[in-house]
Amino acid sequence: MKALKGTKLYSILTGTCPVCHEESMYLESNPYKLSRVLEMHERCSHCGTKYKIEPSFFYGAMYVSYAVGVAFAVAAFIISYFFFGSSPLTAFFAITGTLIVFMPIIMRLSRNIWINFFFSYKGTEKAEN
Repeated sequence: MKALKGTKLYSILTGTCPVCHEESMYLESNPYKLSRVLEMHERCSHCGTKYKIEPSFFYGAMYVSYAVGVAFAVAAFIISYFFFGSSPLTAFFAITGTLIVFMPIIMRLSRNIWINFFFSYKGTEKAEN
């Protein structure tokens, strides 16, 4: 994963600051602690980047969440229907189960993708916001 450092993909997959990639944006590293799944630091302690750049900033992540959820659902369908040869009803249950089990990860991935639309990697420089 260190080979990807400096790319948006690194920040998206690890949940680190999109500007310096040095610190997690989230207070809790485990996304399955559901009461804290979306709790974030206000700023990066390393570069000072403010994550929530305006009120309701992460509402846009809901649109990204839809696309990520569809990707997970399609993957679950393909695996269950084509690889395991299940019936359409069983594939439906596989999709539903996948979306329920991976919902905390989908929520965080969506936020990570959304924030990376607005910030770029700058290394160890201090943020200007």
